[in-house]
Amino acid sequence: MRAALTWRDKAEQCIYDLAFKPDGTQLIIAAGNRLLVYDTSDGTLIQPLKGHKDTVYCVAYAKDGKRFASGSADKSVIIWTSKLEGILKYTHNDSIQCVSYNPLTHQLASCSSSDFGLWSPEQKSVSKHKTSSKITCCSWTNDGQYLALGMFNGIVSIRNKNGEEKVKIERTGGASSPIWSICWNPSRDEHNDILAVADWGQKLSFYQLSGKQIGKDRMLNFDPCCVSYFTKGEYILLGGSDKQVSLFTKDGVRLGTIGEQSSWVWTCKVKPDSNYVAVGCQDGTISFYQLIFSTVHGLYKDRYAYRDNMTDVIVQHLITEQKVRIKGRELVKKIAIYKNRLAIQMPEKILIYELFSDDSSDMYYRVKEKIVKKFECNLLVVCSAHIILCQEKRLQCLSFSGIKEREWLMESLIRYIKVIGGPPGREGLLVGLKNGQILKIFVDNVFAIVLLKQSTAVRCLDMSASRNKLAVVDENDTCLVYDIHTKELLFQEPNANSVAWNAQCEDMLCFSGGGYLNIKASNFPVHQQKLQGFVVGYNGSKIFCLHIFSMSAVEVPQSAPMYQYLERKMFKEAYQIACLGVTDTDWKELAMEALEGLEFETAKKAFTRVRDLRYLELISSIEERKKHGENNNELFLADVYAYQGKFHEAAKLYKKSGHENLALDMYSDLRMFDCAKDFLGSGDPKDTKMLIKKQADWAKNINEPKAAVEMYLSAGEHMKAIEISGDHGWVDMLIEIARKLDKAEREPLSKCAFYFKKLDNPGYAAETYLKVGDLKALIHLHVETHRWEEAFALTEKHPEFKDDVYVPYAQWLAENDRFEEAQKAFHKAGRQSEAVRVLEQLTHNAVVESRFNDAAYYYWMLSMQCLDIAQENEQQKTEMLQKFHHFQHLAEVYHVYHSIQRYTEEPFSFHLPETLFNISRFLLHSLTKETPLGISKVNTLFALAKQSKALGAYKLARHAYDKLQGLQIPARFQKSIELGSLTIRSKPFHDSEELVPLCYRCSTNNPLLNNLGNVCINCRQPFVFSASSYEVLHLVEFYLEDGITDEEAVALIDLEAPRLNKRANKWQEMMSDNAQSLRLDDDTDITEDDDPFTAKLSFEQGGSEFVPVVVNRAVLQSMSRRDVLIKRWPKPLRWQYYRSLLPDASITMCPSCFQMFHSEDYELLVLQHNCCPFCRRRIDESNQ
Repeated sequence: MRAALTWRDKAEQCIYDLAFKPDGTQLIIAAGNRLLVYDTSDGTLIQPLKGHKDTVYCVAYAKDGKRFASGSADKSVIIWTSKLEGILKYTHNDSIQCVSYNPLTHQLASCSSSDFGLWSPEQKSVSKHKTSSKITCCSWTNDGQYLALGMFNGIVSIRNKNGEEKVKIERTGGASSPIWSICWNPSRDEHNDILAVADWGQKLSFYQLSGKQIGKDRMLNFDPCCVSYFTKGEYILLGGSDKQVSLFTKDGVRLGTIGEQSSWVWTCKVKPDSNYVAVGCQDGTISFYQLIFSTVHGLYKDRYAYRDNMTDVIVQHLITEQKVRIKGRELVKKIAIYKNRLAIQMPEKILIYELFSDDSSDMYYRVKEKIVKKFECNLLVVCSAHIILCQEKRLQCLSFSGIKEREWLMESLIRYIKVIGGPPGREGLLVGLKNGQILKIFVDNVFAIVLLKQSTAVRCLDMSASRNKLAVVDENDTCLVYDIHTKELLFQEPNANSVAWNAQCEDMLCFSGGGYLNIKASNFPVHQQKLQGFVVGYNGSKIFCLHIFSMSAVEVPQSAPMYQYLERKMFKEAYQIACLGVTDTDWKELAMEALEGLEFETAKKAFTRVRDLRYLELISSIEERKKHGENNNELFLADVYAYQGKFHEAAKLYKKSGHENLALDMYSDLRMFDCAKDFLGSGDPKDTKMLIKKQADWAKNINEPKAAVEMYLSAGEHMKAIEISGDHGWVDMLIEIARKLDKAEREPLSKCAFYFKKLDNPGYAAETYLKVGDLKALIHLHVETHRWEEAFALTEKHPEFKDDVYVPYAQWLAENDRFEEAQKAFHKAGRQSEAVRVLEQLTHNAVVESRFNDAAYYYWMLSMQCLDIAQENEQQKTEMLQKFHHFQHLAEVYHVYHSIQRYTEEPFSFHLPETLFNISRFLLHSLTKETPLGISKVNTLFALAKQSKALGAYKLARHAYDKLQGLQIPARFQKSIELGSLTIRSKPFHDSEELVPLCYRCSTNNPLLNNLGNVCINCRQPFVFSASSYEVLHLVEFYLEDGITDEEAVALIDLEAPRLNKRANKWQEMMSDNAQSLRLDDDTDITEDDDPFTAKLSFEQGGSEFVPVVVNRAVLQSMSRRDVLIKRWPKPLRWQYYRSLLPDASITMCPSCFQMFHSEDYELLVLQHNCCPFCRRRIDESNQ
């Protein structure tokens, strides 16, 4: 660092303070009772400002540059504008010692001997605050929140912007060490606000905002009058009684003197954002200096060390961009770096560092040696075990312990030194002198070796990697390259300021100058590109360039020199250049050029770099062929041309080398069939057919399928033609192909049929299957297309396919929610288990979903299914018959419960109260053993209780309510049942006689609640109920005597034997497909006292066993066919016979489920539902 005086002026009075305008264009100086305004560029006085009546002690400029203020011994403060006009004046009680503007709010603090005031443009008055001591100096923090006041009694008071004291710093010197200058560090990089304090105890100290001291006091050995920071806070200026301005680091380390004066320095400030310093002295001298900070640095290969903040050294790894800072507390004068060594010269010592490890990327340095001596030198060089000092013409070699080992004295001034490497302790140095002499010196040899001498002075030197060539830049900016052995000048280039050889390539060097970077390879012309700065190193594709103070690694593609070698077919040299760093495109170009030049080794390496596997395979195949003795370079080159897309050149070379077939294959693969025909040769039909096939493939690929189909057919490739036609949906083309094919060609015909199915054309598919004779596939076709009629027709002719049709048909029906038809289809297919499983699932679902009518129907179907199985399978007969009776019972129960459930769930009932009453009783009597799933006893008893009470069966109603008390009742019925239980107590404890059921066998009145169930309590004869109203029908079941078959019994009944009593009116029997009915033509009662059947009704009183009515042939013969109803069950069940005992009511029986109805009810229900309400047999179905 050195200071250059820019301008100087002399005022008549002492200069107590000065201030720069924030833009740096003007300097305001307090001289006597005036302010002097200078132009900083040349030191001319712009204008003196008068306004004060006594000496001006202080001046300060606002940060926004609009105003500045001055304070004087006349106790006044004047505010001036930037146009140098006074706009405001206010006073204190004592002389003004210092003024300072808040950097953010532009509030002005003015301090006197006894108080300080705060003024801002917004307020009219000045708020003043008393102090216990004289204020000598003040300074605001960067954020404008706090104001530090320096006192004559040695105290620093830190106030907020309202003037209230927040921190008080009491220093050790007390009143004997008055604070004379303070300043806050303006740096924004610091984490804390730092206050520099200079006192007349000759100390410099630093404090945090909290009052905590940073570090120790630094002794100055003079009385400081002013302290100020550089704009960014990196350095401190101090001036005072030592009659000079000193430069310190921000930590208080003295770096040097800026300018010596002839009297005390009262003020010194830095021009904003620059390295210019203004100094004001006791004798009125105003000095303006420029500070010049020279670059102190060192470079070795990819490590660059440079000085930072004058005391620190930063080592930068130019490849990895890593940086490490080595902190020092003294001025760094020189830096040298070599391999793992780093030397730093300070004013009184030299420190030698070494790397912690041998790792090339390690950045951790530790101190190895310390030479505590003061040295004066122009240049410093470090080696593995030595320090080299350059002093004008003299070179000194010192060991790390500071002992001088060797000394060389040169003829002329030394201009350049560079370590060029060597064994540890025996390194070589290149030395360039002002007289043009270039020497090589070894640190272990006292004799210098003269390499060569030129006429011009040396500015820069470098030696090539193999030590064969020397590059020199002379004082005329010329780069000269010599052969070291022959001393011959190989070439020279103008406009050079520095030069460097490539560390990885012998023939490449670069030099910089005139704003350009020049790269030269061998003897080729120079390649230029724009670059500012000095080239200091060249490694591979990276060029290290120093521009002003920053070092950067510039990535430079080596394309230009590579192409220079390629032009001369120097492939190996071009490859070496490419290895330094070129683009992928350059690598491909090198690879292609080498391949065409049949330099396979270089081409292989280059293609490996760009990962081009196709060309690597080609080179590998050529190398393999060469190993087997093939050496036809024309053929190799033809292959290369073919790979490169130069097909016509390749074809010519193939033909020239006698391999026309290769040209044919190439053009065929390229679909260039017109060119291929030129190489067909003798016209071998195999080649022609192959060519047509390839042409068809190509037509298919370029989306011309019609042409492809025609070509495939002409080449006999039927399958491919069919696939294309099928994929494009060309049905006409497919059927045309199918009809032309022979039926023995099963595979293409099957493919045609497959596409017909896929294209939804089952007719053509059926035709194709018939041509092949594949009946099974035809059946599957009908099934897949749901053409069931055609499938059934085929099944009739070929019963072996029965399973293939009926099982999918049943599944299709089930998928379409036609479960009943599905069940029948399973049944028809002989899949009894599936049929039963479908029914069981349907039944379960119906119960779970509370569709009890459907459940009854499915249980009935299930019972009939069991009957069919019993008929077919003798082994399962007993089990199936048990299931039949069980399912029949469940069907009746669910059929009845359907009405109960609707009554309890729905708001309106479709049944008469008597019907609901009968249904409830029937259901209650049927649930004597166990209650099936889904049936609620609560609902049944609730309906029974309500209807019994309504019809006058109070005893039964009471019984029902009592039973309900023992059950878990839903909340919705709770209130109704409790009310009913109470109100029924008011009714008589008996049932209406009208409701009591009568047994038609023994004429006994049965109680409404029968413990035996639905049988007579007297004769045990089971009651026969109407399946709609559930009234007891006037029917009595009778059985045949042993030995009488069903057929014989029907024949005897049908004989119509003459009656003893003539009757005017006859029963008329009506037979139809839908029902078997007995109807009375007249209302006249006919007595049949002599009826043999009536005699059979008698039984033995008091017996607990049921005695059935058994009839013989005579009784049967006496019966009228019109009085008998027969349930004609299929085998193995016997038929059931019923005799009507009342001629006044007509009864109808469903011929399918054999349920009995009152004829009027049946007719009404059939009209409503168009089917039997129980088994859902439609009226239009024929009797089965």
